[in-house]
Amino acid sequence: MTRRSSCFGRRRAALLLLLVCLLATRWCPASGSEANAGSAKWEAAIAAFESADKTNPPPRDAVLFVGSSSIRLWKTLAQDFPEWKVINRGFGGSEIADSIAFADRIVLPYRPKTIVLYAGDNDIAGGKSPEQVFADFKAFVQRTRPALPKTKISFISIKPSRARWRLAEKIQAANQMIRNFCGQNDSLIYIDVFNPMLGADGRPRAELFVEDQLHMNPKGYALWSGIIRPCLEK
Repeated sequence: MTRRSSCFGRRRAALLLLLVCLLATRWCPASGSEANAGSAKWEAAIAAFESADKTNPPPRDAVLFVGSSSIRLWKTLAQDFPEWKVINRGFGGSEIADSIAFADRIVLPYRPKTIVLYAGDNDIAGGKSPEQVFADFKAFVQRTRPALPKTKISFISIKPSRARWRLAEKIQAANQMIRNFCGQNDSLIYIDVFNPMLGADGRPRAELFVEDQLHMNPKGYALWSGIIRPCLEK
């Protein structure tokens, strides 16, 4: 083999290696702090929020509620917290990683005074471990903190429900890790709704839920309002 052909061969191998690395970087599953692999399915919902923002710009220094269906279905949010300007950016079925993926579009632009996040329910149901849920919450904090250094972040604990009671042990484990983490920083607030939603029998109170025993009815949201309000007043 000539020196020229040998050099060509090495260059060709190097180019192939570079191409493989670029493809791997593009297509490897995202880490907790990056976009969730399935986040694209929420594009229509996020685009709808952006369209609404153009015609009716949300207020600055508001309390931003973001997360999954327990936030999206909170129709009385503004009525329940008349003391504050509130923004609802819940998109049903989402996980914590989805809120990270769309932070540039439905979190950071609002410059909220406080973020109230509820997610993790679908994460656990979808097969994520408590450790993964905790890692995703930390990634959400890391994603938002540089742009919003003075914004408080409140995490509503993953709720118990009769529909997903089989997952209670994992839910409690994730909640405890997040609670411990929040306790290390004054700008992070853990809001416990898990225990108040249990009855005398130690199981989720049926009267707080709609027929599917997963999503909450007005009684459930009234309970949440009473628990969250003192946390917002701090």
